[in-house]
Amino acid sequence: MPIIIELDVMLARRKMRSKELAERIGITEQNVSLLKSGKVKGVRFDTLEKICEALDCQPGDILVFERQED
Repeated sequence: MPIIIELDVMLARRKMRSKELAERIGITEQNVSLLKSGKVKGVRFDTLEKICEALDCQPGDILVFERQED
């Protein structure tokens, strides 16, 4: 998949655990885990907004586009 989710990197930079992020943004730890592993097909903009607010970052700090070579 050409979109890479670097939520785990941002959590480490902010020294925050998945549990704390889940509590702050109002989703389950399991959903944070799914986001971190990239096993989701999409993320709601309001959820992305809450993540960015909690981690004091931009969407581009979490979502990275990587071109795939044919």
